[in-house]
Amino acid sequence: MSDTTPEMLTLHAAFAAKIDAVLAELEADGALPPETPRHNVTVEPPRDSSHGDLATNAAMVLAKLAKTNPRELAGKIVDRLNADPDIIEATIAGPGFINLRLSDEAWLNELGAIAQSGSDYGKSAIGGGSTVNVEYVSANPTGPMHMGHCRGAVVGDALASLLEFAGHKVVREYYVNDAGGQVDVLARSAHLRYREALGDTIGDIPEGLYPGDYLVPVGEHLARELGDRFKDSDEADWLPVFRAESVEKMMDLIKADLALLGIHHDLFSSEAALQAAGKPEEAEKWLRAHDLVYDGVLEAPKGKAPPDDWEPVELPLFRSTKFGDDQDRPIKKSDGKWTYFGADLAYHMQKAETADALIDIWGADHSGTVKRIKAAVSALAEGEGKAIPFDVKLVQMVQLMRDGEPLKMSKRSGNFITLAEMVEEVGKDVVRFTMLTRKPEAQMEFDFAKVVEASKDNPVFYVQYAHARISSTMRKGAAEGLEPSADGIAQLGEAELSLVKQAAQFPRIVEAAAKAREPHRIAFFLYDLGGEFHSYWNLGNDKPEKRFIVAQNQELSRARLFLAAQIGQVIRNGLSILGVEAVEEM
Repeated sequence: MSDTTPEMLTLHAAFAAKIDAVLAELEADGALPPETPRHNVTVEPPRDSSHGDLATNAAMVLAKLAKTNPRELAGKIVDRLNADPDIIEATIAGPGFINLRLSDEAWLNELGAIAQSGSDYGKSAIGGGSTVNVEYVSANPTGPMHMGHCRGAVVGDALASLLEFAGHKVVREYYVNDAGGQVDVLARSAHLRYREALGDTIGDIPEGLYPGDYLVPVGEHLARELGDRFKDSDEADWLPVFRAESVEKMMDLIKADLALLGIHHDLFSSEAALQAAGKPEEAEKWLRAHDLVYDGVLEAPKGKAPPDDWEPVELPLFRSTKFGDDQDRPIKKSDGKWTYFGADLAYHMQKAETADALIDIWGADHSGTVKRIKAAVSALAEGEGKAIPFDVKLVQMVQLMRDGEPLKMSKRSGNFITLAEMVEEVGKDVVRFTMLTRKPEAQMEFDFAKVVEASKDNPVFYVQYAHARISSTMRKGAAEGLEPSADGIAQLGEAELSLVKQAAQFPRIVEAAAKAREPHRIAFFLYDLGGEFHSYWNLGNDKPEKRFIVAQNQELSRARLFLAAQIGQVIRNGLSILGVEAVEEM
């Protein structure tokens, strides 16, 4: 059942409350046991719209507790629901499902609810103000953002907005991997460009260094800031300085790239700072105290003969098999340095100290790490005696296309399409919406030609065009002295009601999407709502009396303008979650 507060009840929440009240009456009459749990009772549209407007499983899930059969309990529920003036008919279907057909007035009243709530329509209180930490992007700070990062960035950012819309407090976090060997490679690459800026001829970039021109400005900056004192000095002298400076400049570049997509994080956490603060050591101590880390010998690699130089080494191992992993995992390497998993484990323990739930958005190539990091967070929760919900969303890579031909990219070679180049070519809104038109775990193609097509097959165009048409209609109405008004909405017919029914799904979709952590559901909903709007619009092409503005009936015109205004509001609310602009004209 919905947790929405009474003063913000939307249609679905209101009818969920009505059914809840009926169940309370049955408890009072002795037909249901006192304090019968109702958390499994659902109220949602039936799969087949011909069955009615809403359906509930109340009798199916409560019959056993009532020590009766579902149809008998359904009969008692239906008797009470049929007395409600907003319900035209309540009927029993199959083994005990209940279908409801609502009055037209109930649906039309929802237009007033949209108008009253405005930009708050669809907001929910299900989050209860709990804090959710959403970590996304977290790309290595070794170069500009490219399309390998884009999909996860958009999914994470839209999810954060969705959770806020559903009543959570959200911390948007970026984990800076600035303690690994790749940062040493970055520093050496920047030093080469630094020497170049000081006049050295560097020739071809040596194998193993980053060759991209994006490091040229970094080298020039370092030359201005540091002069030539590190030009010929030993690597041990300049490496720490160049590491820090290069990472800072790369993060400035990454933040600027993300800003082009409208993405801004609340928190940037440094892996190097985490290690400098001794957090992995604290984590190891805590885990040993709870018998979750022990010293043991790592098994030889499975499925193939061990390398010639492999030998058994005793390492500190995390008991990840206790939590479903296929083997225990080392938190340190044989040279005493922390494994990525060891540092990551400490990082998640740190995050869990300030959040009620954790969500990570990772690339699908990290799928092998999911089980062990979930095991670590489970261990933390067990040791602290509290629940820490933790979800990892895996995002598949995007295959870039141009006119049906695949584009290649390689970060190491410097031959890749940057996020900035992509946004410049097709625009922020196209990139963001397109990235949410498929489930994140599904493969995706991004064709530069197709994503800018003005057609029904292009979802972002289809939805934005619906809003642009609404804006155009409102401007035309204003030019003719017609203001939207609810006074005549009783004149709206079945075609208009179909549009209202689609828009009224929005609050329910928001709650379902937030609970499932699936922002793409909002994009799917907007495409369906846009399709319903365009279908209604097209009626007016053949039937002038179906147009929004009917010259001979001003009251009906005002009512239809009121309808259009509320559909536009719902589209804007949905697009705002996705971080996409609701355009006024196209």
